[in-house]
Amino acid sequence: MKNEIIKDLGGFVARHRYARISSRKARLVADVIRGRNANDALEILELMPQRGSAFFAKIVASAIANASLDETVDTNDLIIVDCRADDGPMLNNRLRYRPGPQGRAMPYRKKTAHLSVIVAPLGAIGDDAAEAANA
Repeated sequence: MKNEIIKDLGGFVARHRYARISSRKARLVADVIRGRNANDALEILELMPQRGSAFFAKIVASAIANASLDETVDTNDLIIVDCRADDGPMLNNRLRYRPGPQGRAMPYRKKTAHLSVIVAPLGAIGDDAAEAANA
């Protein structure tokens, strides 16, 4: 289903799985760059203070590189169609503990996230999305 949507859009995908960041914190960055021009998003990500911006900067650069392999695509006209930060598994190896109630030990929750970015050429997306990206 999802791959069919990507093929319909004519998009290019880049993913970072098991990223060592909470998906909730990564979503703050994903919401900022979704729907923007890919090159503009890279400039915005360089100036953002959030830790997740470094993860997404690499992913967006990788998606642009994936698109540049297709000679028919102009890399200056790429729009970030979809930008996600989904939950990954908890890391259970090498747990550390903090004090809990009644003398118990409570483990840290080391969260991971699956980050993905889909970029598509401006001509491949609908008119409404193109107007929103240019605004």
